[in-house]
Amino acid sequence: MTVIHIPGSKSVTARALFLAAAAEGTTTLLRPLVSDDTEGFAEGLAALGYAVRREDDAWHIEGRPAGPGADSADVYCRDGATTARFLPTLAAAGHGTYRFDASAQMRRRPLGPLSSALRELGVDLRHGGQEGHHPLDVHARGVKGGALTLDAGQSSQYLTALLMLGPLTAEGLDITVTDLVSEPYVEITLAMMRDFGAEIGEERGLDGARTYRVAPTGYRARTYGIEPDASTASYFFAAAALEPGRSVTVPGLGTGALQGDLGFVEVLGRMGADVEITATGTTVRSTGVLRGLTVNMRDISDTMPTLAALAPFAEGPVRIEDVANTRVKECDRLDACAENLRRLGITVETGSDWIEIHPGTPAGPVEIATHGDHRIVMSFAVTALRTPGITFDDPGCVKKTFPDFHRVFDTFVRTP
Repeated sequence: MTVIHIPGSKSVTARALFLAAAAEGTTTLLRPLVSDDTEGFAEGLAALGYAVRREDDAWHIEGRPAGPGADSADVYCRDGATTARFLPTLAAAGHGTYRFDASAQMRRRPLGPLSSALRELGVDLRHGGQEGHHPLDVHARGVKGGALTLDAGQSSQYLTALLMLGPLTAEGLDITVTDLVSEPYVEITLAMMRDFGAEIGEERGLDGARTYRVAPTGYRARTYGIEPDASTASYFFAAAALEPGRSVTVPGLGTGALQGDLGFVEVLGRMGADVEITATGTTVRSTGVLRGLTVNMRDISDTMPTLAALAPFAEGPVRIEDVANTRVKECDRLDACAENLRRLGITVETGSDWIEIHPGTPAGPVEIATHGDHRIVMSFAVTALRTPGITFDDPGCVKKTFPDFHRVFDTFVRTP
């Protein structure tokens, strides 16, 4: 059995940075993810006037409940969606003029529902180019609060940003959500907010809408440990399920894990892998069998490319449904997976929100078109285990979430 220590969760690290910056006192984050996304978030906080001190295995953030320490700032969000969506929302609670921009890749990704919601709350927010996209200016003068309606069917990050803003408002927030994708990520947000002292109620209507009531409590600083990244772990779990006689254990991702993407191992279990989840970690073992299946991955869509890259080796077709939101990630992941699988000689069908992959033997040599997307690289590293000649046109884009991925994955593959 191979034990792999996965870097900290990107999702948890980003939320923790927001909450620490907003809290009264100094927060210490233990084992935060160190990657392009999280370093960009930390640098954005520093540009806004928050004190961030980084050590090897701990980051210390001095909170400012009243908002940014700078009365004006230019913040570059790099490729980070959490940075690009969370930091303008955090800045809105302060007082000053803050300019945000991002990479060309991030500029293409939508921001409109969040922008509209902030404006509904009275925030003076102006897009500098295409409406609903970066760049943008926030002319902040605090947020009173109140009630709003949000469509989070494109990204749960819109809802997360507003939920985390709630305790910083003068009167609290009532957010009614008409549609929601990736709900487990919202559960992460709610759990972490409560850990930092927030009070949130939830009501569900007969029409399926839900309303979150966030009290204006502020946040309290604390020491907070970051659990391993479940999305990153999916590549190692998939590799273990693929290779006969192999198993892998990821410590720190067990029955109490916050991240819904750990649900990917349940999909592997349905396909025939042996899966064991304990209080201290998760183990996946190959049984030598991978069955085809139809699976709804709406709630764990970041692991859709992992399953797509594994799918050709199943005994029957693998159909992945309800993943329309993967079309507005770092790239159109649904089309990117289909494109690369077809180049490998695999029969693939797609629709607006689904992909179906038929059994086959991927054939190289093929250079994978990554579209600058870290998850395409890490997913097709699994395919490469059985396909000599796979290379990547941009292998370095893994720096977004796991800069050391290639070395760690290669070590894992070479370990009996």
